[in-house]
Amino acid sequence: MDNPFFKNKGPIKISEILNILNLKENHLKTDKIVDDIKDLHSSEITHISFFHSKKYKSFAKNTKASFCITTESLKNDLPMNCTPLLVENVLVSTSIVTAKFYPDAINDNFDCSCSLINETKFKDKVKFGKNVLIGDNVTIGENCSIGHNSIIEKNVVIGNNCFIGSNAIIRNSLIKDRVKILDNCVIGKHGFGFFPNNKNNLRYPHIGAVIIEENCEIGCGSTIDRGSMSNTIIGKNTYLDNQIHIAHNVKIGQNSIIAGQVGIAGSSILGNNVKIGGQAGISGHLKIGNNVEIGGGSGVIKDIPDNSKVMGYPAKNFREFLKENR
Repeated sequence: MDNPFFKNKGPIKISEILNILNLKENHLKTDKIVDDIKDLHSSEITHISFFHSKKYKSFAKNTKASFCITTESLKNDLPMNCTPLLVENVLVSTSIVTAKFYPDAINDNFDCSCSLINETKFKDKVKFGKNVLIGDNVTIGENCSIGHNSIIEKNVVIGNNCFIGSNAIIRNSLIKDRVKILDNCVIGKHGFGFFPNNKNNLRYPHIGAVIIEENCEIGCGSTIDRGSMSNTIIGKNTYLDNQIHIAHNVKIGQNSIIAGQVGIAGSSILGNNVKIGGQAGISGHLKIGNNVEIGGGSGVIKDIPDNSKVMGYPAKNFREFLKENR
């Protein structure tokens, strides 16, 4: 599916990519082209990908990408059909190439297409508060309400029977039916992706979206960042309390409940029926299983298997925590 929020400037010649990365790969057929950059598991033969950690070895072995940005130490884990482009810092190089394909994703500028709502376009379908701004090509379903001073930016899709509170900003998002997003939420801004580069912080372009599935509620003042390469996803029937932060690429399963001031770092995956107490923190790139309960104030720094109950910092088995804190 074409990216509805960021224009792809591809196809791009491999020779151009070698040039912007300052690589000299004389053995490559540099007249070849690639039409997009994708993560390892979603790449096709016309794509370039990236491989920066042994943690993703299983995806690397099965990638369909024709080219992959990686390191000398990781290149042998790629399949024969995938040509490695060897660099010192994979993520910095990937950021540079992603910006070549999607230059509009580098900055998070205000959507200049937004204007005061033309109520005739959504007549009898949507109830608007005062000073609502709507961007180009926005889709809003039937029986929706949007509160005062909210901004819905270009190409956003909102399903049927949704409620958007006041002072909300929604961009780069696909929101399904029966979703409530309460006051002062910011949905779909870029994630916190930076790399030190010659004394400057290099921002990683975030080209993913936010997908909020059916029957979800997002509490006041919460923020959900769009994905960097894949999408940030909130599963069906999931409820987020106030002042929660969900970082880029996070995927939360169905029927989960998350209390106030929880922070979930980038690329962590939560299963179904997860319950998290207030002010807990979850580190990035972790896998939290189904039916897991995490106590309030806990710090999760490693994967948690299905049906576990943990608490403390670092989070540990709940019974062990109680024994140590009698």
